[in-house]
Amino acid sequence: MRSFKCEGIVIKRINYGESDRIVSILTKEFGKLVFSAKGVRKITSHRSPHIELLNHSLITAYRSSSYPILIEAAVQEDYSSIKEDLEKVGFAYHICELVDGLCPEGQENEEVFFLLKDVLLKLSSSEEIAAFIHEFEINLLTNLGFWRGSPELAERLDTRSFVENILERRLKSKRIFSQID
Repeated sequence: MRSFKCEGIVIKRINYGESDRIVSILTKEFGKLVFSAKGVRKITSHRSPHIELLNHSLITAYRSSSYPILIEAAVQEDYSSIKEDLEKVGFAYHICELVDGLCPEGQENEEVFFLLKDVLLKLSSSEEIAAFIHEFEINLLTNLGFWRGSPELAERLDTRSFVENILERRLKSKRIFSQID
């Protein structure tokens, strides 16, 4: 079967060509997948608002020789309360950068999907952000097998440096935070 449906959260998008976008989505069924969304930057596109960053959507796609081609999308949750608060948007970008950088493409991991969904729900409804962001970072690192330390060590772990060593590059979102503060 060449077409498939999945549920996912948009974690990255890149404009491509004149009217297309390459979209990374953490799906519940297949892990992180990269989709080609043809024509979504056109004014008449009905799919464009459904694949904005942070949207939790139902996706229908068609398998092709390179990236799966996004055919349909329908938003389940848009996390609008996050998108209305600049500080929360910064933390959400950081979360998405971690998930995109640390999760391998095409490797199913439902726990990471639910971890991401849970942290976005907390971020949209809470004012005490820093504590559960650090908890999310530790849980993500533990779930993906990068961290096996004790809870006492986890509290003192500099997750930024730890993740940057894993990725072998600097995190972009953390540099943005330092410019805002």
